[in-house]
Amino acid sequence: MAKIKLTKNELKKQKDSLKMYQRYLPTLMLKKQQLQGEIRITELRIKELRTEKDHLDESFKSWVGVFGEKGFFTPKILKIIQIRTAVGNIAGVSIPLFKGAEFETALYDLSRTPLWLDIAVEKMKQVILLDLEAQIVEEQRKRLDHELRVTTQRVNLFEKVKIPETRGNIKKIQVYLGDQQTSAVVRGKIAKSGLEKAAK
Repeated sequence: MAKIKLTKNELKKQKDSLKMYQRYLPTLMLKKQQLQGEIRITELRIKELRTEKDHLDESFKSWVGVFGEKGFFTPKILKIIQIRTAVGNIAGVSIPLFKGAEFETALYDLSRTPLWLDIAVEKMKQVILLDLEAQIVEEQRKRLDHELRVTTQRVNLFEKVKIPETRGNIKKIQVYLGDQQTSAVVRGKIAKSGLEKAAK
């Protein structure tokens, strides 16, 4: 703890600091609650995306055999051209928002490929979109988690360190200044008494 000056100016400075801490603490606590709520929302969204992907994976089980047909379905048939994102803001935290993706499907001869290929390509797009959105939402959660840690540290600093420390400093200065004032009054009375005796 830094040594404080036991003066009226320091007392005013400490009182101003206390007011500032007390004014900002509720804002920080509100931000902390908002971040906690947003983190819960992202966790729910991640869970929803996983559930959707599990359902798609389950429906793919019946398709696994056809993917083995020679030459029809290759990794080159579907390519991601662009992932569209935007920037959002939650409680002062800049977060990425998923806006979709653009795909390029390789040209294939409709007369020489099975009918299921079109459906398989669409299903693959759905799976990829779910994976991409889950990655973006995971990044949102990471950023919100980081900001929550920082905000919690600030709340604890104000609540458990700065406010009690400043109150203690104010009390210490007030006691010292009160003692100095009492001492001055006593000295004044002694001096007055001495002058009165000398005048007699």
